[in-house]
Amino acid sequence: MEVTTGIEVLPSAAGYGIVVGIGGFFALLMLGITYLQNRYTTYSTQEAEEFNSASRSVKPGLIASGIVSSWTWSATLLTSSTFAYSYGICGPMWYGAMGTFQILLFALIAIKIKGNAPGAHTFPEIVLARHGKAAHLTYLFFGLCTNMLVGACLVLGGSQVVAALSGMNVYAACFLITIVVAVYVIAGGLRSTFIADYTHTVILFVAIFVFGFSIYATSDTIGSPSRFYDLLVEASQKMPIARNYEGSYLTFKSVEGLVFAIDLLVAGFSTVWLDQAYWQRAIASRPETSVKAYIMGGIAWYGIPFGFATAMGLGCAALTNTPAFPTYPNPLSEAQNGAGLSSPATAIALLGKGGAGLMLLLLFMAVTSSTSAELIAVSSLLTFDVYKTYINKSATSHRLVKISHGGIVLYAIVLSVFCCILNIASVNLTWLLTCLGVIVGGAAIPVGLVLLWKPMSTVATLVAPWVSLVLGLVTWMVTASQRSGAITVTTTGDVTNAMAGNLASWGSGAILAVALTYLFPQVQTSDDPDQIARNAKINGVLVGRSISSTPPGSGDSSPRKTSGPPSMNKEKIEEPLSSTAPETVVPTGNEMVDFLESKQIEPMDPVEVKKAERLAIIFNVVFLCVAMLLVPFSLFGTQYVYSKSFFTGWCVVSFLWVWVSMIICVVIPVVESRNALRTMIKGAWKDMISRGAFTRDARSRAEHIGEV
Repeated sequence: MEVTTGIEVLPSAAGYGIVVGIGGFFALLMLGITYLQNRYTTYSTQEAEEFNSASRSVKPGLIASGIVSSWTWSATLLTSSTFAYSYGICGPMWYGAMGTFQILLFALIAIKIKGNAPGAHTFPEIVLARHGKAAHLTYLFFGLCTNMLVGACLVLGGSQVVAALSGMNVYAACFLITIVVAVYVIAGGLRSTFIADYTHTVILFVAIFVFGFSIYATSDTIGSPSRFYDLLVEASQKMPIARNYEGSYLTFKSVEGLVFAIDLLVAGFSTVWLDQAYWQRAIASRPETSVKAYIMGGIAWYGIPFGFATAMGLGCAALTNTPAFPTYPNPLSEAQNGAGLSSPATAIALLGKGGAGLMLLLLFMAVTSSTSAELIAVSSLLTFDVYKTYINKSATSHRLVKISHGGIVLYAIVLSVFCCILNIASVNLTWLLTCLGVIVGGAAIPVGLVLLWKPMSTVATLVAPWVSLVLGLVTWMVTASQRSGAITVTTTGDVTNAMAGNLASWGSGAILAVALTYLFPQVQTSDDPDQIARNAKINGVLVGRSISSTPPGSGDSSPRKTSGPPSMNKEKIEEPLSSTAPETVVPTGNEMVDFLESKQIEPMDPVEVKKAERLAIIFNVVFLCVAMLLVPFSLFGTQYVYSKSFFTGWCVVSFLWVWVSMIICVVIPVVESRNALRTMIKGAWKDMISRGAFTRDARSRAEHIGEV
């Protein structure tokens, strides 16, 4: 059965309309927001610091919304539903738990950045400052590989579903999605991606609520958790799941589901710890609230795969034997399920063509939001880790912004071509997500240890990723060959074969990083003045109290005599600050840019770092013990098959969690940014009034001249 059989319910014009029309709308929206920001606030997207790290001043609510949006891939919606359909009730919780754990762990990285490397723009910059150029090039390579694979998960997964639902050409979708996103990222920089993330997230929650209420309340076919339960019991009898206890959809005792969870854990380490997009958000957050932002983001993100896949993934199984199901009387084929079509099939069964259209919109929001973060992340790597480090060390800020724009265009083109090649090779979203950790997982733990573990040596930093890559690939291929009899796309994508490669790559990376550090404990040092100056800026040097740790224009409207660019505090600038500034910075003529580019950003107070670190550790330990060990393994070990009342409570909790996520991502950012919104509205209103007054004066003068 072809992937599109029974699923293509919309004309191709609908696919092009959503991709091009809504994409164009968001490009215009970002241009408008960028204009308002540049005109009515102290931020300017023409500055490299603002374009690439949002002046390090974004508040925790908007950071949390950005984390949720950038981590809500098409895979979050499609693959979580695929695994609910494939493995039953355990799929959504495993998906949510493994992904959230990575976000919460990254809170530790975020606070270490603020405490130990406050001047960094990218994570390879931190490696460069501590372990030299060879290690820097190693992690730049793995970072770019991660961005390519993550980008492929986003764009290829979304394109294949758009093509399946509407008949749109999948290759056209691969190019158009990246092009329209690149336009508004170039227009607005990193802060625009936060604002785009917020807008996308609002639409995403509206769509999720529509589907959720349809499943649990309004649908004629399901319409209640009780009826939902009855249909799943029927599905368990007609389509029993292999290696699930009693073949049931309503049990956590799923061997394949547990294997999938392990694959997802390794992939999660890779896609978070090696993805510059997440480091970018840590860099852009306020120092005092970076941990809070990641904790909020983790709690909020958990609700999306947990709530959405419980309704839409299990809903696919429940609706398979109803006439409204698009492939009735047949279930989804293996190819359709692998392409992530379980939740689109549920949407069609629930709401017909309207459901398909809403699903396309939902996926487009998820794909473009995440892709925007990947575009600017790669542009930052190319700008700061390639151009400024190896090509033009004295580049001005304005020049860096132009290079960032070029990096976005280059990545958009390369990613589109890469997705087309993968589609020709019959690679789908599920394969990418399952196997991603084999390729880049070996570098995930070492890069975290560079920040989290002070003894980490240069040899361990450099060698561990390469050796683990080889071990992971060999294990993966040998396992696929021996277990499945051949090495093909299908056999390498098998969850058990992929798990062997994932664990070999990720585990050997962690073991080698520790072992090599004790065997070769030396840390590289440099006598090069340029390197010393760069390291000083990246690692942060405490400056005199005349310079505030809050960047100019950070949004704090309270008067501070000791903060701001040098020209704003001439009487204070007599203190010797130039000794710690890199000598390679070329003035741009813009005081704020020169201030940010040439002066060190003060590290967080060590006491505050310890407090935030303690908070992050507590949240990680509690989440690990409750959401990843106690609840799932209690249900797994007891072989419990859900009763109707327990299942009803499970559905209620999953849907309420979506509401909590909505409050964190939609309501809190507005409350936090109310002053900035008020400032922009007042500025725009004053402009309108002044223009109106100017028009009236001009008309009066013209009338007076006419009378004379």
